[in-house]
Amino acid sequence: MLEFVTGAEVIARAAIDAGCNFFAGYPITPATGILLALVRSMPKARGVVIQGEDEIASIGFCIGASSVGMKPMTATSGPGISLYSENIGFAQMAELPMVIVNVQRMGPATGGATTNAEGDIQFIRWVTSGGYPMIVLSPTTVEEAYELTIDAFNLAERFRTPVVLSTCKDLVMNRSTANISKYKKPPLAERTYAKDEKNFLPYNYDKLDEVPPFAPVGGDILTRINTSTHNKAGMLSKDPDIAGPALLHLNEKIMKHMDEIERVDTDLDDTAETVIVAYGSMGRASRDVVNEVRKGGSKVSLIVVKSLWPLPLKSLKRYVGNHKKIIVPELNLGQYVLEIERLFPDKRVVPINRVDGKLISPEEIKEKI
Repeated sequence: MLEFVTGAEVIARAAIDAGCNFFAGYPITPATGILLALVRSMPKARGVVIQGEDEIASIGFCIGASSVGMKPMTATSGPGISLYSENIGFAQMAELPMVIVNVQRMGPATGGATTNAEGDIQFIRWVTSGGYPMIVLSPTTVEEAYELTIDAFNLAERFRTPVVLSTCKDLVMNRSTANISKYKKPPLAERTYAKDEKNFLPYNYDKLDEVPPFAPVGGDILTRINTSTHNKAGMLSKDPDIAGPALLHLNEKIMKHMDEIERVDTDLDDTAETVIVAYGSMGRASRDVVNEVRKGGSKVSLIVVKSLWPLPLKSLKRYVGNHKKIIVPELNLGQYVLEIERLFPDKRVVPINRVDGKLISPEEIKEKI
C-alpha cells in the first residue's frame, strides 16, 4: 500500500508509535511540519504538545518531561540547535533521554530557511561542551525516517542520553510516495526503573559502561538531578577520584556499545574497486546512481551510513575492505569525508561537495566513478 506523505508526517507518526508522549518545539522552517503534525495527532494518543516561546524553553520543557519519566521529543533546525546546546549538555550530564530532530537547512545563521543543505554534521557531533559522544542517526528515505525515529527513542531510553535524528529540508518538507509495507517498527525499549527505594542511588553503576536505573522526579523514590560533576548519590563533587569516573562513564556507556548503535546499509560488488560512502539525501541519490551505472557495465559498491555518530568504525572497515577508491558526496564543504580520510589513509578518497542549495546531480557522482 502506498501513501503520499511528508517526512514530517512520518516522523510524527513514528514518534507516537515509539511511545513518545511529550513534544515541545518552536516553529522554525523547515522543522515546523513536525510540530504541526503532532499538534494534530498527539492529543489523540493522550500525549502533550507545547509550542514553546523559544528554542531554549522548548528543550527545557523536554528535560522536565524526561525527568518525570515521559518520552519527549523536540524538533528544530540549525539555529535552534545552537540555542539547544547548553541544555543538550544538561541532558547528557543528568542522563535524561530525549529525541532531538534536526532538520538541516542552509547556514550559517539564518542562511537559507527554505534551502536544503546538510552542513550540521560535525556541529551536531560536538554540539555541547566537554566533547562527550552524541548518538546521531540519519535516514535517507521517509521509510527509513519511520524506523530510525523509533530507533532514536530506543537508543535514548537504552543509554539514558539525548539522541539526534539528523534530517534535511527536502526529506521533511517534501511530499513523496512511500510504501507503508516498508515501515519497519523495531521492538520498543524502555529505560530501566529503580526498584530498591532504600538503597537507591540516582547515578549508580558498577562498571563505567553500565546505565544507571532511573527514578522519576516526584515518584515514590527520592532522587536527584545534578548537571555538575557528581557522585553516585547525585551530590556535587569535584574530587578527581569521583569526577573522573563519572565523566568517563558518560563516554563508555556509549562507546563500549557501538555495535548496538551502528546502522549501515550496503550494496556491494566484490569485484569493484570503487565504493561510494553516503548518508542522508546523498544516500538516496547514490542508490539510484549505483543501479544506473551497473546497467551500463560499471562496477561500484555502495555504503549508506545511517548511524553517523559514533562513527561506525567496524562496519566501515569491514565493508570498504579492498576497495581502492572511496567517493563521498556531501551537501557541505566536506565534513564526513574528514573521518573517511582519517580512517583510510591508504585509499584514494574523492569528495563531492555542494553548498549552493542544489542537490549533487547523478552526473556529478557518475563522473567520479
